[in-house]
Amino acid sequence: MEPAPETPLPEVAVNFALTWDGRVSTRARTRADFSSPRDKHRLLELRAGADAVVAGRVTVETERMRMSLPDAELRADRVRRGLPPEPLRVVVSGSGALDPAARIFQTDAPPLLVFSTEQMPVPTRAALAAARATLHLGPGPRVDLRGMLALLRGRYGVRRVMCEGGPGLLRSLLEAGLVNEINVTFCPRVFGGAEAPALTGGPGSFFPSAVECRLESLEPLGGECFARYSVISHNP
Repeated sequence: MEPAPETPLPEVAVNFALTWDGRVSTRARTRADFSSPRDKHRLLELRAGADAVVAGRVTVETERMRMSLPDAELRADRVRRGLPPEPLRVVVSGSGALDPAARIFQTDAPPLLVFSTEQMPVPTRAALAAARATLHLGPGPRVDLRGMLALLRGRYGVRRVMCEGGPGLLRSLLEAGLVNEINVTFCPRVFGGAEAPALTGGPGSFFPSAVECRLESLEPLGGECFARYSVISHNP
């Protein structure tokens, strides 16, 4: 018998702002608000090109994210291309320890999906359902990211995902070989300190092998530098 074909997955791109010493936040994990207004608009442009925007719980709550598309021109352009005005919003949390009062749950549109596990407390499930979030809860302590992407493609028609953090989620996606594109803005700041998180989090174990990337574009502007890389090899 022929093996069943693998479920196609969406293309996964990520976007981060980095200091020149490679930090995505301070050691206190405060809001990453050190990039320019141009970079913040670039984030919206990247978001507008995706079918779904994904972020982890800590990032969503620390950054007070809505994960919406406030730019009217970008929304109109999506509609002209036959797309919904805004991409799906997706929050990922293995523990399910989400705050129902977080800003993202106070925004009615666009649709919001939460991928978590059966560890999510029952009162939290009820509160998020009341906030019109669609819950996808799996077994085990961690979200099955490959399964999440397959479901996004198969059930919701998602072909491109933009991951906006945090470092822990990016590390998990890279470990699973699920990242296709990395966008970074290098900002003229230096934070220093071993405790300030880097692109894949704090100090920890190395990947089994390096993730190789190819530079596709580089745009210096106003002291910042916007770079786009294709991932050309993943960890085994």
